[in-house]
Amino acid sequence: MSGTIAEHIDITEGTCGGKPRIAGTRIRVQDIVIWTEKGLTPDEIIAQHPQITLADVHAALAYYHDQRSEIDRQIDESEKLISKMKSDPASQERQS
Repeated sequence: MSGTIAEHIDITEGTCGGKPRIAGTRIRVQDIVIWTEKGLTPDEIIAQHPQITLADVHAALAYYHDQRSEIDRQIDESEKLISKMKSDPASQERQS
């Protein structure tokens, strides 16, 4: 990464599964993407997450557009895992 995106986005093995996230937080780039796809504006996102800035949100979206196929793959994997956990009775028993 170069330029200002690198100031806002971190990738650290062992943190958030090694997925790109807003620096200093556990908010992943894919979270920002999902929230915007659900209709939240950048201003609404920072209102709900005051630890991040408008620049962080825009950097996450810029990173997404530069790495779209990889982030889309990560979102898809996360959604499949959630679906599997919801449909697996054994995982529900472990949560109780």
